[in-house]
Amino acid sequence: MSNRKKNAVRGLALNIGCATLLLASSGLAAADQFGVQVAGGLGDHHVKKLDLGLVWDPNLTWWRIGDWHFALIGEAHVAWWHTDEGNVHENVGEIGVTPVIRFVKGSGSIRPFVEAGAGVRLLSSPRISSTLTLSTAFQFADMAGVGVQFGGHQQYQAGYRFQHVSNGGIKEPNPGINFHQLYLQSNF
Repeated sequence: MSNRKKNAVRGLALNIGCATLLLASSGLAAADQFGVQVAGGLGDHHVKKLDLGLVWDPNLTWWRIGDWHFALIGEAHVAWWHTDEGNVHENVGEIGVTPVIRFVKGSGSIRPFVEAGAGVRLLSSPRISSTLTLSTAFQFADMAGVGVQFGGHQQYQAGYRFQHVSNGGIKEPNPGINFHQLYLQSNF
């Protein structure tokens, strides 16, 4: 078979694969709910954090207790850290994912919830300032929080999270950093 025919076959196979993937994902998207989350926070060592998250709710619920139930949520985050302390890195980027377990009220116009999650993060630099180094760019991010769902279709959320970021003892020193964050989310 000539190279031209091989490339045509590869192109056709790639197009069929992409079409299949798009059709499958559109079916999943119809059943699932996605959202965009914006958070701002303050951390140790005067570090400020701005976080943008993409949230996926696959509608996995279990263990109903009265009008409350548990739900599994997936989150992907991109964040920017800023500090005026020291002269090393004023700005550090963060990217990562976190599965979140939420205990949420199942009905009502305002639905409170508590949540917890643990995920992984990759920092653009482990050295934040002249007084703070996290030793590794790879970090774990644990969080716990509270919030409410509201809106005509429960499409909005607001909440507070306490987040701890550290390398889990992979390399010393491991000072970690804690953040207090407020967030807003809109689902579509």
